[in-house]
Amino acid sequence: MRPVWRVADVRAAEASLMATLPSGTLMQRAAAGLARRCALLLAERGGVYAAPVLLLVGSGDNGGDALYAGARLARRGAEVSALLLTPERVHREGLAALRAAGGRVVSRPPAVVDVVLDGIVGIGGHGGLRETAEQLAASLLRHRGRDGERATVVAVDVPSGVTVDTGGVPLTASGRPNAVHADVTVTFGAWKPALAVGPAAALAGEVELVDIGLAPWLRGSPALHVVEWSDVADWWPTLGPHSEKYSRGVVGLATGSATYPGAAVLSVGGALAGPTGLVRYAGGARDEVVRQHPSVIATDRVADAGRVQAWVCGSGLGTDERAAAELRSVLAAPVPVVLDADALTLLVDGSLADQLRRRDAPIVVTPHDREFTRLCGEEPGADRVAATLRLAAWMNAVVLLKGDRTVIGTPDGQAYVNPTGTPALATGGTGDVLAGLLGSLLAAGLPAERAAAAAAYVHGLAGREAARSGPVTAPDVVAALRPVLARLP
Repeated sequence: MRPVWRVADVRAAEASLMATLPSGTLMQRAAAGLARRCALLLAERGGVYAAPVLLLVGSGDNGGDALYAGARLARRGAEVSALLLTPERVHREGLAALRAAGGRVVSRPPAVVDVVLDGIVGIGGHGGLRETAEQLAASLLRHRGRDGERATVVAVDVPSGVTVDTGGVPLTASGRPNAVHADVTVTFGAWKPALAVGPAAALAGEVELVDIGLAPWLRGSPALHVVEWSDVADWWPTLGPHSEKYSRGVVGLATGSATYPGAAVLSVGGALAGPTGLVRYAGGARDEVVRQHPSVIATDRVADAGRVQAWVCGSGLGTDERAAAELRSVLAAPVPVVLDADALTLLVDGSLADQLRRRDAPIVVTPHDREFTRLCGEEPGADRVAATLRLAAWMNAVVLLKGDRTVIGTPDGQAYVNPTGTPALATGGTGDVLAGLLGSLLAAGLPAERAAAAAAYVHGLAGREAARSGPVTAPDVVAALRPVLARLP
């Protein structure tokens, strides 16, 4: 997993490292990595020599990084212009280096620009961009390069204007993000939350981490971890020579109803794609489930389902008294449980919530934003990681807060982010598929937080795979799970 660090931790590590180095060394390391990536981008657009490059330079070290990187590009023949937003507070040494290399200071952007470096505000910024910077950020989409294509925007460390520790993005009076929208972000030393989570992550574009020697100096615990494919490959249960259906795990699904049989079919489809050896179904859609999935053992009630190693409950279940009774039966079982959709609505009943919090076996709840609000009485807000962790602690459960960057939080304060989300999954029934896949992983023996993280990661990849063929439906996601899982080593 990729660790992601808070601003205070990064600053403390930088201070410790700089105390061991000659003055300016750290900034030169950052500038070298930044210039290297910009040179590669320019090479794709006709070469570095004579390439028009624009630096948007704010005060402090972030602007200094941009100026020193611009100096390196100018020495390679690029035509580098710097627009100083705060001339009275510019990084003097960086500006001198740029001028010595042949760069120039301008009062307005040149007509043609291949690459724009966003060095307006660094990790110390908060509250969005000021008026002049806001206008510049809004104008970036209008810049064109030598090839007639839109200029490539490279953010220095983080896109200017984002709230670094939360991933939040302030809005302008017209409702637009008051931050730079980068194509590439070159970040230094460590990943920051705004590059991994929240609306800010969507503004960062492709992220490249430049090693400036910071890792040994980072202390304490990361703010969160980003799940990677290698993690999923390590965690995913594998078959052995003595595997059989019961040893692989049995998952039960109390999902769907006569009103919503599709929810049952989809959640069972997700479970069948997972690693368990047997799927049991209990609910009002048993005939449709067996018709679609003949390998499933189906019955009408949870009490008649037989032994399972995990339960999935809620998708399309309904919210009447029968549904509540089935949820009580699931919560009474001493096995891990996934609660989704209607089960979360039923939890607003205080007695069911109390029963949930008294359980010893693991629980995973999978709300989207509206379900989160019903459970908590407030929206997740800008800091989705903190919101997820608050709900996890209150419910004594692992919480999977769905979104473009799904956040997984544990009762003891660990947070994970899934980077594979896609808008293609914003269609009915895909959450049912996720719940079934997650339940299968729990039944196979994965710890709840790993099961949630792995399920979200694979589900996101399946959404992307399905989207390659056009608009996505939930059955498309079920079908795409198998080719995605076939890539596991």
